[in-house]
Amino acid sequence: MTEPGQGHTPERAGSRAGRLRNWWRPEGMWRRGIVLAVLAVLLGLLMFLHGRIPNDVGNLGSLLETFLPWLGIGVLLLLFLSVLRRSATALLALVLPAVVWLNLFGGQLTDKSGTGGNLTVVTHNVNADNPDPAATAQDIVRSGADVVALEELTGTALPTYRRELAKTYPYRAVEGTVGVWSKRPLSNSGPVDIKMGWTRALRTTVTAADGRQLDVFVAHLPSVRVKVEAGFTAGQRDGSAKALGEAIAADPAKKVILLGDLNGTMNDRSLAPVTSQMRSAQGAAGDGFGFSWPAAFPMARIDQIMMKGIDPVAAWTLKATGSDHLPLAASVRI
Repeated sequence: MTEPGQGHTPERAGSRAGRLRNWWRPEGMWRRGIVLAVLAVLLGLLMFLHGRIPNDVGNLGSLLETFLPWLGIGVLLLLFLSVLRRSATALLALVLPAVVWLNLFGGQLTDKSGTGGNLTVVTHNVNADNPDPAATAQDIVRSGADVVALEELTGTALPTYRRELAKTYPYRAVEGTVGVWSKRPLSNSGPVDIKMGWTRALRTTVTAADGRQLDVFVAHLPSVRVKVEAGFTAGQRDGSAKALGEAIAADPAKKVILLGDLNGTMNDRSLAPVTSQMRSAQGAAGDGFGFSWPAAFPMARIDQIMMKGIDPVAAWTLKATGSDHLPLAASVRI
């Protein structure tokens, strides 16, 4: 005679086993997660064809390219959901966005920095509202850089930077709201017209310890904004990028470094007048993505160190100062 409850045990066990078989049986694995698979394919196509997304409406293409690396989070999220859903179809579809993302940014997951540089440069948007420019200047001195470019200098803060940097950097060139401080002599300094109506770019020549010369451009391109009614407003920045690119192309020097806040990333097609003729120190010799803004939680590298005719050896970000940008540094071999 069966005791109460004994007849139900095999049924419960069988039910659990049955559910387990249903979870992993081939027909279930392939039928589930169709929506996730479609999302994975769309994400892959979005990254692969990002250059085809037009800028005609709200500069959507440039907006996407500014934060393009972060689409990798979408890949991870879909991977988690696909495993949770136990969908072979979704997992297979995820191969597309994963491969595209790795092709675009996989190189930035490794440390490409080396040794042998003989010149260190730093660029930093010090922020016009910086509450302690003296402390920021001291942080710059501690970086050990040979050449320093500062952007967003104000008339009120400039005397502080001059005073704090004078001992370490006896040579300087300031034009409008940008400046260069150097341990090595500067010459032929002057403003660069980037079509803004006031000066936010300069060019100067640095004479290295071995007597070789290189031209240094410093630029702070116009800011961009994301507005509901207008989208990604970057028209003025794009015009200034074109003017800056023309100035760099016209420079007769064989060795050129660009330092500054370009308010755009290397992926942004609108900066092509500049990026097409120069290489990124971070991209060639950095460790990681080198995001510089905002300092509290960096999401994009809109500050840049670029060069032509010069080999970058290493590139890195410095610790936060009183600015909303992180300083960027690079070691180069000239």
